[in-house]
Amino acid sequence: MKHHILLVEDETDLGNVVKQYLELMDFTVDWQQNGRAALEAFTATPAAWHIVLIDINLPEMDGFELAQELVKIQPNVPFLFLTARGEKKDRLYGLKIGADDYIVKPFDVDELVLRIKNILKRNQTVNSISAGNAIELGGMRFHKDSLKLTGNGKETILTPLESDLLLHFYHNSNKVIRREDILHQVWGTNDYFVGRSLDVFVSRFRKYFQGNENISIRNIYGIGFMFSLT
Repeated sequence: MKHHILLVEDETDLGNVVKQYLELMDFTVDWQQNGRAALEAFTATPAAWHIVLIDINLPEMDGFELAQELVKIQPNVPFLFLTARGEKKDRLYGLKIGADDYIVKPFDVDELVLRIKNILKRNQTVNSISAGNAIELGGMRFHKDSLKLTGNGKETILTPLESDLLLHFYHNSNKVIRREDILHQVWGTNDYFVGRSLDVFVSRFRKYFQGNENISIRNIYGIGFMFSLT
Protein backbone atom coordinates (compact mmCIF):
# COMPACT_ATOMS: atom_id res chain seq x y z
CA MET A 1 0.00 0.00 0.00
CA LYS A 2 1.29 3.43 -0.94
CA HIS A 3 1.38 6.06 1.75
CA HIS A 4 -0.73 9.12 0.99
CA ILE A 5 0.94 12.47 1.68
CA LEU A 6 -0.71 15.89 1.81
CA LEU A 7 1.93 18.45 0.79
CA VAL A 8 1.10 22.08 1.58
CA GLU A 9 3.63 24.40 -0.06
CA ASP A 10 3.05 27.71 -1.87
CA GLU A 11 6.46 27.91 -3.59
CA THR A 12 5.82 26.47 -7.06
CA ASP A 13 9.37 25.34 -7.85
CA LEU A 14 9.95 23.70 -4.48
CA GLY A 15 6.50 22.12 -4.45
CA ASN A 16 7.09 20.57 -7.84
CA VAL A 17 10.49 19.19 -6.85
CA VAL A 18 9.27 17.71 -3.56
CA LYS A 19 6.12 16.24 -5.12
CA GLN A 20 7.99 14.61 -8.00
CA TYR A 21 10.72 13.20 -5.76
CA LEU A 22 8.26 11.77 -3.25
CA GLU A 23 6.33 10.14 -6.08
CA LEU A 24 9.58 8.62 -7.36
CA MET A 25 10.01 7.19 -3.85
CA ASP A 26 6.60 5.49 -4.23
CA PHE A 27 4.45 7.89 -2.22
CA THR A 28 1.11 9.28 -3.41
CA VAL A 29 1.16 13.07 -3.10
CA ASP A 30 -1.65 15.62 -3.13
CA TRP A 31 -0.10 19.09 -3.39
CA GLN A 32 -2.03 22.14 -2.17
CA GLN A 33 -0.68 25.69 -2.39
CA ASN A 34 -2.64 27.50 0.32
CA GLY A 35 -3.81 26.68 3.81
CA ARG A 36 -7.53 26.98 3.15
CA ALA A 37 -7.45 24.59 0.16
CA ALA A 38 -5.38 22.12 2.19
CA LEU A 39 -7.89 22.18 5.03
CA GLU A 40 -10.74 21.53 2.60
CA ALA A 41 -8.87 18.61 1.00
CA PHE A 42 -8.09 17.12 4.40
CA THR A 43 -11.62 17.59 5.71
CA ALA A 44 -13.09 15.79 2.70
CA THR A 45 -11.25 12.54 3.55
CA PRO A 46 -9.55 12.87 6.97
CA ALA A 47 -8.72 9.16 7.29
CA ALA A 48 -6.99 9.03 3.90
CA TRP A 49 -3.80 10.84 4.91
CA HIS A 50 -0.78 9.09 6.37
CA ILE A 51 1.24 12.28 6.93
CA VAL A 52 1.00 16.02 6.20
CA LEU A 53 3.95 18.23 5.19
CA ILE A 54 3.21 21.89 5.97
CA ASP A 55 4.93 25.14 5.09
CA ILE A 56 4.31 27.87 7.67
CA ASN A 57 4.13 31.00 5.51
CA LEU A 58 1.04 30.10 3.51
CA PRO A 59 -1.62 32.29 1.90
CA GLU A 60 -5.14 32.37 3.40
CA MET A 61 -4.21 30.33 6.50
CA ASP A 62 -0.72 29.96 7.95
CA GLY A 63 0.81 26.57 8.64
CA PHE A 64 0.52 26.75 12.42
CA GLU A 65 -3.21 27.50 12.22
CA LEU A 66 -3.68 24.80 9.60
CA ALA A 67 -1.94 22.18 11.75
CA GLN A 68 -4.13 23.01 14.73
CA GLU A 69 -7.26 22.65 12.59
CA LEU A 70 -6.09 19.29 11.20
CA VAL A 71 -5.48 17.93 14.69
CA LYS A 72 -9.01 18.93 15.73
CA ILE A 73 -10.33 16.79 12.86
CA GLN A 74 -7.91 13.87 13.15
CA PRO A 75 -6.03 14.02 16.48
CA ASN A 76 -3.47 11.35 15.61
CA VAL A 77 -2.48 12.54 12.14
CA PRO A 78 1.32 12.90 11.96
CA PHE A 79 2.61 16.14 10.48
CA LEU A 80 5.87 17.99 10.06
CA PHE A 81 6.78 21.53 9.10
CA LEU A 82 8.90 22.46 6.06
CA THR A 83 9.74 26.13 6.43
CA ALA A 84 12.23 28.93 5.99
CA ARG A 85 11.40 30.08 9.52
CA GLY A 86 14.28 28.68 11.52
CA GLU A 87 13.96 30.87 14.61
CA LYS A 88 14.08 29.01 17.91
CA LYS A 89 10.67 30.30 19.02
CA ASP A 90 9.04 29.06 15.79
CA ARG A 91 10.64 25.61 16.09
CA LEU A 92 9.56 25.25 19.69
CA TYR A 93 6.04 26.45 18.94
CA GLY A 94 5.73 23.98 16.06
CA LEU A 95 6.83 21.11 18.28
CA LYS A 96 4.59 22.32 21.09
CA ILE A 97 1.46 22.06 18.96
CA GLY A 98 2.32 18.46 18.11
CA ALA A 99 4.60 18.39 15.06
CA ASP A 100 6.58 15.18 14.65
CA ASP A 101 9.43 17.11 13.05
CA TYR A 102 10.47 20.60 11.97
CA ILE A 103 12.70 20.93 8.89
CA VAL A 104 14.24 24.26 7.90
CA LYS A 105 14.72 25.21 4.25
CA PRO A 106 16.91 24.61 2.37
CA PHE A 107 16.85 20.90 3.12
CA ASP A 108 18.09 17.69 1.55
CA VAL A 109 15.22 15.79 -0.08
CA ASP A 110 16.75 12.43 0.79
CA GLU A 111 16.85 13.45 4.45
CA LEU A 112 13.19 14.52 4.19
CA VAL A 113 12.26 11.08 2.83
CA LEU A 114 14.15 9.37 5.67
CA ARG A 115 12.38 11.47 8.28
CA ILE A 116 8.99 10.78 6.69
CA LYS A 117 9.67 7.05 6.71
CA ASN A 118 10.75 7.14 10.36
CA ILE A 119 7.54 8.95 11.34
CA LEU A 120 5.37 6.56 9.33
CA LYS A 121 7.14 3.54 10.81
CA ARG A 122 6.62 4.86 14.32
CA ASN A 123 2.96 5.61 13.64
CA GLN A 124 2.39 2.18 12.10
CA THR A 125 3.96 0.48 15.13
CA VAL A 126 1.64 2.31 17.49
CA ASN A 127 -1.43 1.59 15.38
CA SER A 128 -0.61 -2.11 15.05
CA ILE A 129 -0.80 -2.77 18.78
CA SER A 130 -3.67 -5.14 19.48
CA ALA A 131 -7.01 -3.74 20.62
CA GLY A 132 -7.77 -3.73 24.33
CA ASN A 133 -4.08 -3.69 25.25
CA ALA A 134 -3.71 -1.26 28.16
CA ILE A 135 -1.20 -0.51 30.90
CA GLU A 136 -1.76 0.79 34.42
CA LEU A 137 0.03 3.98 35.38
CA GLY A 138 -0.29 4.86 39.04
CA GLY A 139 -4.07 4.69 39.06
CA MET A 140 -4.37 5.92 35.48
CA ARG A 141 -4.61 3.78 32.36
CA PHE A 142 -3.01 4.12 28.95
CA HIS A 143 -4.95 2.34 26.19
CA LYS A 144 -2.35 1.50 23.57
CA ASP A 145 -4.90 0.64 20.91
CA SER A 146 -6.66 4.03 20.98
CA LEU A 147 -3.77 6.13 22.39
CA LYS A 148 -6.07 7.27 25.20
CA LEU A 149 -4.74 8.22 28.61
CA THR A 150 -7.54 8.05 31.19
CA GLY A 151 -7.70 8.87 34.87
CA ASN A 152 -7.89 11.85 37.23
CA GLY A 153 -11.41 12.36 35.87
CA LYS A 154 -10.25 13.15 32.34
CA GLU A 155 -9.33 11.55 29.04
CA THR A 156 -6.48 12.63 26.79
CA ILE A 157 -5.67 11.33 23.30
CA LEU A 158 -1.91 11.20 22.85
CA THR A 159 -0.03 11.60 19.59
CA PRO A 160 1.97 8.58 18.35
CA LEU A 161 5.19 10.29 19.40
CA GLU A 162 3.83 11.03 22.87
CA SER A 163 2.76 7.38 23.09
CA ASP A 164 6.23 6.15 22.19
CA LEU A 165 7.80 8.41 24.81
CA LEU A 166 5.29 7.39 27.49
CA LEU A 167 5.91 3.70 26.80
CA HIS A 168 9.66 4.28 26.97
CA PHE A 169 9.24 5.95 30.35
CA TYR A 170 6.94 3.16 31.53
CA HIS A 171 9.34 0.38 30.53
CA ASN A 172 12.17 2.20 32.32
CA SER A 173 10.20 3.42 35.32
CA ASN A 174 11.80 4.02 38.74
CA LYS A 175 15.31 4.29 37.37
CA VAL A 176 17.42 7.02 35.83
CA ILE A 177 16.90 7.26 32.07
CA ARG A 178 19.70 8.93 30.14
CA ARG A 179 18.61 11.82 27.95
CA GLU A 180 20.60 10.67 24.92
CA ASP A 181 19.10 7.17 25.20
CA ILE A 182 15.58 8.62 25.09
CA LEU A 183 16.38 10.72 22.04
CA HIS A 184 17.95 7.83 20.13
CA GLN A 185 15.26 5.29 21.10
CA VAL A 186 12.21 7.52 20.54
CA TRP A 187 13.30 10.13 17.98
CA GLY A 188 16.14 8.24 16.32
CA THR A 189 18.46 11.24 16.57
CA ASN A 190 20.08 13.53 19.12
CA ASP A 191 20.34 17.15 18.02
CA TYR A 192 19.62 20.39 19.85
CA PHE A 193 16.10 20.99 18.65
CA VAL A 194 15.03 17.38 19.13
CA GLY A 195 16.33 17.71 22.68
CA ARG A 196 14.21 20.81 23.16
CA SER A 197 11.23 18.85 21.81
CA LEU A 198 11.80 16.24 24.53
CA ASP A 199 11.56 18.99 27.16
CA VAL A 200 8.27 20.16 25.66
CA PHE A 201 6.85 16.62 25.80
CA VAL A 202 7.95 16.16 29.42
CA SER A 203 6.18 19.41 30.32
CA ARG A 204 3.01 18.07 28.67
CA PHE A 205 3.23 14.82 30.62
CA ARG A 206 3.56 16.72 33.89
CA LYS A 207 0.31 18.50 33.06
CA TYR A 208 -1.38 15.19 32.16
CA PHE A 209 -0.30 13.69 35.49
CA GLN A 210 -0.92 16.81 37.58
CA GLY A 211 -2.67 15.94 40.82
CA ASN A 212 -1.66 12.26 40.66
CA GLU A 213 0.66 11.57 43.59
CA ASN A 214 1.57 8.14 42.21
CA ILE A 215 3.38 9.49 39.13
CA SER A 216 6.26 11.94 38.87
CA ILE A 217 8.93 12.89 36.37
CA ARG A 218 12.11 14.25 37.93
CA ASN A 219 14.94 16.00 36.10
CA ILE A 220 18.27 14.35 36.95
CA TYR A 221 20.72 17.18 36.36
CA GLY A 222 23.25 16.49 33.63
CA ILE A 223 21.90 12.98 32.98
CA GLY A 224 18.21 12.80 32.10
CA PHE A 225 14.97 11.91 33.90
CA MET A 226 13.42 9.52 36.37
CA PHE A 227 9.83 8.41 35.70
CA SER A 228 8.56 7.26 39.09
CA LEU A 229 5.50 5.05 39.59
CA THR A 230 4.05 3.90 42.91
